[in-house]
Amino acid sequence: MSKVKTSFRVNGKPVDLELEPKRLLVSVLREDLGLTGTHHACDTTNCGACTVLVDGKAIKSCTMLGVQANGKEILTIEGLPKQGDMHPLQKAFIDKQGLQCGFCTPGMIMTCYWMLTEGKDLSDEEIKRMLHGNICRCTGYKGIVEAVKYAKEMLDKQEEAKQ
Repeated sequence: MSKVKTSFRVNGKPVDLELEPKRLLVSVLREDLGLTGTHHACDTTNCGACTVLVDGKAIKSCTMLGVQANGKEILTIEGLPKQGDMHPLQKAFIDKQGLQCGFCTPGMIMTCYWMLTEGKDLSDEEIKRMLHGNICRCTGYKGIVEAVKYAKEMLDKQEEAKQ
């Protein structure tokens, strides 16, 4: 099978690859680019462990072919920290016990990051609704919901400090 030249940006860096048309984006991220924070799990779009942002929207990277990323901007969990510091959302997951085994955490954080960037209502009910495509078998979601609200508070304080 012939390969397709594909160019996109991952975590702000340009990427040029020749990909087999059938390869999933999750495989390209993990195997070709070494970004193993994006977990390859169910292959059925049910769990959300492979969630990344594509052009600012949360998507499950097992639902997208690598060649479909051509010309797109992709953000993975590895792209959240700035200058070596964890993103406030990552800190909030630790502080509010939003993780246990950690397997779902990267995808969960990327979905929550998307929520924060969308400026959505962050009531408990809305957070739970927006997380419906991400499965966590360990936490019961209470810590995750609290982490999102806490991260929003931290980000709002950072924004106020800039003004």
